[in-house]
Amino acid sequence: MTTEPSHRHFTVSDYHQMAETGILSEDDRVELIDGEIVEMNPIGGRHVTCVSGINRRLVQYLGNSATVNIQSPVQFGEYQEPEPDIAVIQTRDYGDDLPAPEDVILLIEVSDTSLTYDRGTKLPIYARAGIAECWIVDVPGQAIERHTNPIDDRYGLSLRAGRGEEIESTVVPGLRFMVDDVLG
Repeated sequence: MTTEPSHRHFTVSDYHQMAETGILSEDDRVELIDGEIVEMNPIGGRHVTCVSGINRRLVQYLGNSATVNIQSPVQFGEYQEPEPDIAVIQTRDYGDDLPAPEDVILLIEVSDTSLTYDRGTKLPIYARAGIAECWIVDVPGQAIERHTNPIDDRYGLSLRAGRGEEIESTVVPGLRFMVDDVLG
């Protein structure tokens, strides 16, 4: 008789304890996805440039009406703590808490080498959490995808804008970017 090994799923509390005790350091590029600690891809120059440009535009546009977090955790229940590239969240004092789904206005993932992971793993998590709008910047494909209308673990509507086109948010009134400006 053979048996499959079981997997131990870590809770957000377990994950934080690992950081507090030094098992995980602040230099570790990891996130908690479905109770598993996932190592993230290294960040390259194109990725940094894209994230920085989006951040600059969002901060200028939003002013004090929302907070823009860069590569910071958001807690989605007991087994999820992803670190989206950009999270536009409600401005408030979070104290010791992390932003939760109800605090999120818009999430953006910049996919230079992680497109399959962002679409196949993270996007369903964001949809399950009820995040109203998520963008994926497809750097190699030279496009931005806007995903809206979350239904279970998928988005009901998706729009893809390429070079020479504009993309507009459905949750942040008047927010629109030219794809060329984002991709450089």
